[in-house]
Amino acid sequence: MIEETLDIATRDGAMETFLCRPERGGPAPAVLMLMDAPGIREELRDMARRLATTGYAVLLPNLYYRAGRDTIFGPGVLKDGDPERDRMRAVRTKMTIPPVMQDVGAMLAFIDSRADLGHGAVGTHGYCMSGPYALAAAARYPERIAAAASFYGTWLVSDAVESPHLSLGRIKGEAYIACAEHDELAPLPMVDELRALFEASGCAGELEVYPGVHHGFAFPQRWCYDKLAAERHWERLIALYRRRLNP
Repeated sequence: MIEETLDIATRDGAMETFLCRPERGGPAPAVLMLMDAPGIREELRDMARRLATTGYAVLLPNLYYRAGRDTIFGPGVLKDGDPERDRMRAVRTKMTIPPVMQDVGAMLAFIDSRADLGHGAVGTHGYCMSGPYALAAAARYPERIAAAASFYGTWLVSDAVESPHLSLGRIKGEAYIACAEHDELAPLPMVDELRALFEASGCAGELEVYPGVHHGFAFPQRWCYDKLAAERHWERLIALYRRRLNP
């Protein structure tokens, strides 16, 4: 495994990014792994490493970089009333899809500047707040992003002008949407509405509800971690990338 932490130049500054890739096999297809609301931490870097061992160059950017380099939060970020959670929420509430799409464009340009990264189709997947970003990226860059996955993505259907469901029809690649049965940020009535919209959009892919699990089930250090569901998430994600990214 080859690892590095580097800055990717964006319109709004330097975006610190963790990059890991296989040692052998030549330039690997690139994948953008987009963080959940609690932000960059070793748990996410370990997940990026696991994916890289299957043959991909994984970029894990700190999407909070506009708020500064101190946007790394302690364990209290998951506890209501904890100062760390309040600090995270102050940053999270300023996040919107358009600037993240600029960041995705910067990452695509970075990938093309590196001879040691694959320059073909790119994949992207996101968790929690970044599920919408992954789908939006596939719609914004349809000629480049061939696979997108959202895991317990939040509010994929809303009244917002940038709601992800509005751009599903612009995705030319394949999308996979995984929802938890118990998720107040993606309640089942919204999931049912999303399923109908997804099927009507003509977008290739699948929407799947994981029974009996809660929002965050794929994170091994989270109270709601579910091993079987987490392994299913890896199975679905890796299969998607192998179908769409591998020549």
